Amino acid sequence: MSMSSDSEENGRKAIRMIYEASERGAQIVCLPELFTTLYFPREEKIDASGLAETIPGKTTEILSKAAKEKNVVVVGGSIFEKEGGKFYNTSVVFDETGKIIGKYRKMHIPHDPLFYEKDYFEESKDGFKVFHTKYCTIGVLICYDQWFPEAARINALMGADLIFYPTAIGIPDGNAQEEGNWREAWTIVQRGHAVANSLVVAVVNRAGKEGNMNFFGGSFVSDQFGKILSEGGDKEKIIIAEIDLNLFKHVREGWRFFYNRRPESYKKLVENIRK
Repeated sequence: MSMSSDSEENGRKAIRMIYEASERGAQIVCLPELFTTLYFPREEKIDASGLAETIPGKTTEILSKAAKEKNVVVVGGSIFEKEGGKFYNTSVVFDETGKIIGKYRKMHIPHDPLFYEKDYFEESKDGFKVFHTKYCTIGVLICYDQWFPEAARINALMGADLIFYPTAIGIPDGNAQEEGNWREAWTIVQRGHAVANSLVVAVVNRAGKEGNMNFFGGSFVSDQFGKILSEGGDKEKIIIAEIDLNLFKHVREGWRFFYNRRPESYKKLVENIRK
């Protein structure tokens, strides 16, 4: 999905796309990160508080109505949430009756050139969440969370069959990608989460140019062994994938990644090495 500066139009577009996805057979629909606004963290320390909203609020109201009318589970991408004097990057999940079944606040907050998110969002203290729907148990992680294997593993240990990653990632004008191809690395790491955790991964990115940022789209769905089932290009598009939930049994039983874990030897993982 691509966004404009008109939040109401972004909302209307999101609803149209939810309806179309449903009419094409989708049972669970996910939107991108911060889908109601332009990606304002491209700028350092601007006052974006006027873009924030409460949960419940106007956006959750229209998403709830769409979920109920089309009888679909909706992962509401993420919105800029305000609660008291704090602000979060938050995904809200609705069941097919339109009921809010929970929300997840982004845990890992980046702070890099053109991704100045620490200027705007608190790190969540609420932990990771999974949501039980009539179709399967879903986890939701948001954008930068996708680079952390611990987040995907914890979702799997909590029972997720499927992880959605609402995302806003792109390449700034003039960036030489000296490390290598960003989009390729982004795809590889998330397909790796799917294999290592025997679950489906669905990644939903922004598209379009916003200022000097080129959001590359590339949304995709990977099965439990890393096979891409459906993939979008760099333009706005609805992608649909049919998933086989039973495949996880073959991967998990056959490769036994979970049975052969050695949690007692993983203490290093919880040491804080921040600088």
